[in-house]
Amino acid sequence: MRVVVPKEIKDGEKRVALVPDVINKLTRLGFDVVIESGAGVHSQAVDAEYKAAGATISDGEVLSTADAVLSVQPLTPAQMGKLKKGAITISFLSPVTAVDSIDAAASAGVTAFSLELVPRISRAQSMDALTSQALCAGYRAVLVGAELSPRFFPMLMTAAGTVTPAQVLVLGAGVAGLQAIATARRLGAVVSAYDVRPASADEVRSMGATFIELELESLEGSGGYAREMTEDRAAKQRDLLTPYIAKSHIVITTAAVPGRQAPRLMTQAMVDSMGPGTVIVDLAAETGGNVEGSKPGEIVITSGGVKIWGGKDVPSHLPFHASFLYSRNVVNLLTLMTTAAKEGEAVAFNLNFEDEIINGSALTHAGSRRGDK
Repeated sequence: MRVVVPKEIKDGEKRVALVPDVINKLTRLGFDVVIESGAGVHSQAVDAEYKAAGATISDGEVLSTADAVLSVQPLTPAQMGKLKKGAITISFLSPVTAVDSIDAAASAGVTAFSLELVPRISRAQSMDALTSQALCAGYRAVLVGAELSPRFFPMLMTAAGTVTPAQVLVLGAGVAGLQAIATARRLGAVVSAYDVRPASADEVRSMGATFIELELESLEGSGGYAREMTEDRAAKQRDLLTPYIAKSHIVITTAAVPGRQAPRLMTQAMVDSMGPGTVIVDLAAETGGNVEGSKPGEIVITSGGVKIWGGKDVPSHLPFHASFLYSRNVVNLLTLMTTAAKEGEAVAFNLNFEDEIINGSALTHAGSRRGDK
């Protein structure tokens, strides 16, 4: 059975689906691992390291002989068309934005798994790539804010006077938000945070940050995500948050739900309430943006001097550790659906759709989209 890792072809994508130090986990199961030459170059994983770890390096076409293809971004429809019937793909494969690739996988008889759909249960934590990549994004967001801000983050006592610490506000206390809080605190900022789920308050406080309580109804949802709010509640939330935003030097927004447009947390009026030189980091810019006026991959400077940084491929800004974490998520999912080779036998896939992880993350199988009648 051959596992193939192709080069990522999406502009800006610097991660790789497997790093050299996980190759032996697959070869021990009986897989033949093939890496397209140069696939890991941006993640500091060169061909020689893959070869030393037991993988085969290929300069030619790698997809047509693959039994399983591991990638970060979804394969294109043209790439799906090259796969043999019965092949498996594992990647971030959004049911909303990757419709053409999903349809192509179904037409080719490919079983396509989406890491975005891995259920958030205890048994699946080691396969939860959304969490591992959100960790990277939250860390990076604070570094961006610190770089763009004209202020020090920590309080400094100097002979020339006292430098007051930066006031950082984090909106959304999921994985990315909590990592942003922790990183901003390490840099010495005074940090506050808000989340529509009151249950996150203890986690925020445990990191030394202040949790903002707005006395609105809880929107605690399933799977660790917040429920969608009504426009009336969203308007009340924005009104109550505005004073906190106005006194902040850096605001980091992290609210996102996979497969849906990002909720609008900050209107133009809220942005305009901030002073010149302040910074907003919008991690959800690619999915519509938490902040009005943000653009993915761009820095927008308002007439009032507020800088709005729109995130694009944010985990790829840290490709070494993002790939380190992602590759382990992928290997753990692949291992779940694998029957290890016994002596004299070949390794095989065991797609048990009674397993909630396999059932929940499979988008196509046996020539159709999962759930199609």
